[in-house]
Amino acid sequence: MRYRMLGGTGIEVSTHCLGAMMFGAVGNPDHDECVRIIHAALDQGINFVDTADMYSAGESETIVGKALKDRRDDVVLATKVHFPFTEGRNRSGNSRRWITRAVEDSLRRLGTDWIDLYQIHRPDHTTDIEETLWVLSDLVSAGKIRAFGCSAFPAEDIVEAYHVADRRGYGRFRTNQPPYSMMARGIERSVLPTCRRLGMGVLTYSPLAFGFLSGKVRKNQPLDLSARAALAPDRFDPALPANAAKYDAVEQLVEVADGIGTTLPELAMAFVTTHPAVTSVISGPRTMEQLEGLITAADLTLDDKTLDRIDEIVPPGTDVYRADAAWQPQSLVDVTQRRRALSDR
Repeated sequence: MRYRMLGGTGIEVSTHCLGAMMFGAVGNPDHDECVRIIHAALDQGINFVDTADMYSAGESETIVGKALKDRRDDVVLATKVHFPFTEGRNRSGNSRRWITRAVEDSLRRLGTDWIDLYQIHRPDHTTDIEETLWVLSDLVSAGKIRAFGCSAFPAEDIVEAYHVADRRGYGRFRTNQPPYSMMARGIERSVLPTCRRLGMGVLTYSPLAFGFLSGKVRKNQPLDLSARAALAPDRFDPALPANAAKYDAVEQLVEVADGIGTTLPELAMAFVTTHPAVTSVISGPRTMEQLEGLITAADLTLDDKTLDRIDEIVPPGTDVYRADAAWQPQSLVDVTQRRRALSDR
């Protein structure tokens, strides 16, 4: 296992991060098995574990807490806040009120006194970024978190947060967690260069492009709707013209993997870690078998010839697969921000 510094934090993390999204009701409800998977990952040299408060409504954090009970000092632990998972007002978002409550709940579920990396799961334009940075800085001072970062923030929001922190004397986002894969390369245009310029660590998610790079989604082959595809079958429907390019790209990438004697998911994982802005790639195994594939990928290094071929199939900065449908900027969602009032047209 290789290790890299996480931005300017001075914290050293493995280049492969264990994602805990599939631990709990959404993925694997067997707590004992999940604990064994986490322990196996740690035994193989992974020292970075990423979860979130909303994964299986807090159950993922509880499982991670059980697994780290006697190994906490050896693990860099990351979690997130933003999404609601209980009913009621003011129980989501990036406000001081919610973050102050949510961090205490996460600490309790995780069974720890501190969180190494506390991340804002998505932007919240109803809350001033100054308010968010202020409370996060206070949590660092209180010793509840060691550093903080953001997830799926566009480049413009990252830059705004940086300048607000600099102007007001607050701590700044040390990391960003965007989706990134061989089929979702749009962040190479501005997000990754911005993070690199600002000295931020980058831990990427969805390296298998929502399952398209798992090796199980192939052209003219039956699709297993009992697996990941069941969550969003329209993304895989070959009858939809928008999906044709995805299937074509997969077949070409399979040829690349075969040509160097590896598997498609191993190729996908290795590709992400070659970008100079990327610190660690998150993979969220549901089973021990899936974890073993993650570990195998950690040993793979891609040469320039292989990377050039990938560039030919999916050019740098382009998306064949729409990487992240979990959040869209208000400038696109709110029609009033895209159209003048009828009287003013």
